[in-house]
Formats: sequence, structure tokens, C-alpha cells
Amino acid sequence: MPHSHQNAWRKIPAIILCHFWFKCLGTTLFIAVFFAVYIYLLRHPAFPVTEIPASRLDDFISVQPLALPIYLSLWFYLSLPPMLMTTRAAIVEYGFWIGSLCLAALAIFYFWPTAVPDAAVDWSRYPGMAFLKGMDAAGNACPSLHVATAVFSGLWLDRDLLRLGLGRAARYANVIWCLAIIYSTLATKQHMAVDAVAGIILSFAFFFAFRRVKERKA
Repeated sequence: MPHSHQNAWRKIPAIILCHFWFKCLGTTLFIAVFFAVYIYLLRHPAFPVTEIPASRLDDFISVQPLALPIYLSLWFYLSLPPMLMTTRAAIVEYGFWIGSLCLAALAIFYFWPTAVPDAAVDWSRYPGMAFLKGMDAAGNACPSLHVATAVFSGLWLDRDLLRLGLGRAARYANVIWCLAIIYSTLATKQHMAVDAVAGIILSFAFFFAFRRVKERKA
């Protein structure tokens, strides 16, 4: 590892501890409010629920229980961008944009509730997966908010990793982790391929909107 990258990594603990409780409490509050609204829409759809069709890719990817930890790792992954920030203004900015993305997806879920088709799987054979299905039924499917928030955070994180000078290895690891989360949404049968694609499109739309606003202010 080049000396410059070593120096950059040595600064990470101090960066994480900067406004640490503001980061932790803000992230926790954000997730709690989001889940309250998400679960309500999931259990009380305002309109008839549309079933998302399966594609050949969905048929090709079988249920993979080992994908569950990767799927759940999203909640830690989302905390990484704010953890690498040193000002409250930057943390709030990130919260505003990812919050706006979530609001857009929730609005879609309200006016167009969707669900994935029955995977014809005996979930009792996979205790962890059965728990997931009971906690987060496979509704609010399109766009996949799991994918959208992962990709949006991945794009933001790549920007910060470059800014902090942490090296290519960190950026490659970020891409691999993000792609693994996307794959996990299909391998757990929480989403169909079309949901994932819609989530990717939504994330890029909001990230480029953020970049455009940033450029105008510069």
C-alpha cells in the first residue's frame, strides 16, 4: 500500500469519531421513521396490488440462504457515507438526498403498490429466510428500495473514498459490496430483476440531481 494511502487510512478513526453520536442518532432516527412508513404502506395498500412478472434471470437465480447476511448488511452499508463525513452540514446533506429518494419510492408504493410472485419455496427449510419473509413481506417491490439506497450510497461512498485518498482497493471493495447487495435481493426472492433495474435507475437519477445542484452552487 502506498505511503499516502497508509496516511489516509490512519485518519479514518478520527473521522468516524467526529460528530459520532450525531451520526449514530441521525441514522437510527432515519431508519426508524422510514420503516414505520414503509411497513404501514406494506400492510395497508391504498390501491390494488400489482404482481411483478418474473424474468429469465429470476428463474435462473435460485434461492441462496447465504445471501441473507449480505441482504441485511445494507443497513450497515448505508451508515458508511455519514461515518466518513466531518461536518454536520455534510451529514444533513446526505440525509436530505437519500431521504428524498426514499420519499419518491414511498410515493410510488402508495399510488402503485406491487409485490413479487410466489417463489414456491418451503421457507420453513430456511429459518433465517422465513424470519425475513415474516418481517418484510415481498411487497413494495418496484422499484427496489433496497437496491436504490444501496446504489445511491455506493455512488456517494465512491466519491468520498476518492476524496479521502483511500486507494483503488477500497473503491473496488465498495463496488463489489454494492453489487453483492443487489444480487442478494434476487437470491432471497425479495425482488425481481425488473425491481432491481428500476431501483438502479432511481438511484442514479437522484445522485445526478445531487451532482447538478452541487455544481450550480460551486
